Amino acid sequence: MYNPNFSSGPCSKRPQWSLDALKDAAVGRSHRSNLGKEKLSKAIEETKAVLGIPENYLVGILPGSDTGAFEGAMWSLLGPKAVSVLVWESFSEGWATDINKQLKLNATILKADYGKIPDLKAVDWTNDVVFVANGTTSGTGKV
Repeated sequence: MYNPNFSSGPCSKRPQWSLDALKDAAVGRSHRSNLGKEKLSKAIEETKAVLGIPENYLVGILPGSDTGAFEGAMWSLLGPKAVSVLVWESFSEGWATDINKQLKLNATILKADYGKIPDLKAVDWTNDVVFVANGTTSGTGKV
């Protein structure tokens, strides 16, 4: 069946959609730019208003990616138990920093050279363990 509103992604464009809908879009701009920050702030404020979220509650926007999902899980789930972080590439290095400096959990860091995997026998598996299953930035994709 022909769909004149075809769009990439899971949904169609709304009827009568045109490029004019993008006239104020931050296309090609970083979320860290002033315009990007303004748009994120507005989206957060409007989300709180539409959903009736109390003023003293926080709303955050995460990227729609595995990295964003993991960050959300890490910030929500870590803390009750000791944490071990295996570090061998950029994502795990960043997560170790977040865990120790942002979450202040004083994790045990098991580090290996970039592209090598830390000694798995040294891991205390009774801890929560942060383990990058596919270190795509280092080419280490298999254990």
